[in-house]
Amino acid sequence: MAELMKAAIFIKPGRIVLGEKPIPDVGPLDALLRITTTTICGTDVHILKGEYPVEAGLTIGHEPVGVIEKLGSAVTGYEEGQRVIAGAITPAGTSYASLCGCHAQCGGQGKHGFKAIGGWRFGNTIDGCQAEYLLVPDAMANLAPVPDGLTDEQVLMCPDIMSTGFSGAESGKIKIGDTVAVFAQGPIGLCATAGAHMMGATTIIGVETVPERQEMARRMGATHIVDFNKVDPVDEIMNITDGRGVDVAIEALGIQETFEGAMRVLRPGGTLSSLGVYSGDLAIPLEPFSAGLGDHTIRTTLCPGGKERMRRLMDVVASGRVDAGQLVTHHYPLDSIEDAYELFSHQRDGVLKVAIRP
Repeated sequence: MAELMKAAIFIKPGRIVLGEKPIPDVGPLDALLRITTTTICGTDVHILKGEYPVEAGLTIGHEPVGVIEKLGSAVTGYEEGQRVIAGAITPAGTSYASLCGCHAQCGGQGKHGFKAIGGWRFGNTIDGCQAEYLLVPDAMANLAPVPDGLTDEQVLMCPDIMSTGFSGAESGKIKIGDTVAVFAQGPIGLCATAGAHMMGATTIIGVETVPERQEMARRMGATHIVDFNKVDPVDEIMNITDGRGVDVAIEALGIQETFEGAMRVLRPGGTLSSLGVYSGDLAIPLEPFSAGLGDHTIRTTLCPGGKERMRRLMDVVASGRVDAGQLVTHHYPLDSIEDAYELFSHQRDGVLKVAIRP
């Protein structure tokens, strides 16, 4: 009889419970991780609320830090007992999509290798990491050794939040001296703010109303804070930029209001970098879109993954350029993950990110 492990299992919209599942068998290209720390993402809350559909019975979670418990027979270059992370996006590494750099849109070894959102497998199409153990597919493309001296909490943001937030700045092609607005300063928006700062933006406007998040945004590099409960954010950003608008607007929440606000503050020729997970139709406002003639760029991005991306992000952490560990505000054992979901989904007690430990 298979040995069992604890796991956070999606039952139906509104219900994720702690249950038991068999510890996965390891295929030739796989690795089995013993999870030491994981966390809850806003996307997991979309799943909980039924706003993003997954199969009943799936283990949730896509942000793993752990130790290699067992390696597949064909996996080389790693050792059992080694501390590693794997990205939320796990490309095959050898597919057509992977080899053209579209890791997040990797559909594996099919006829053409592309599948929209295909690289996101953990907690989406295969069992995820809010569990005692995690099976990592295509391990040689996805396992990144954790440098000595870095704690679990320091690298916990690398699999998704840092990678996604930074990608918002990268997709916006921010240049030295740019003016950037970041709509919403949740964990992804905060990392987008940090990414904009690292890429050379000199005016960074964070749109946020929660005082703790406003303060964290300043720590991450925001030069201005716009409280949307006190002023109209579009009017205030246009005032800050003397009517010019921003070079890059990053949308980090995933609702019509923030998407439209980001569009309205863009200068002609500017870039809207969209990171939100949308659960309904979006409308592009005609006037700021300049009837389609304003030379705007609208760019969507799914979290980049793969081991090289993880290595680079951990180098950023090790260098001290960004302190991502400070985003962890709460700690829970895996046994209490249902309580952690209740806290995180209702955004109580100033929560940013929770560290979950089996």
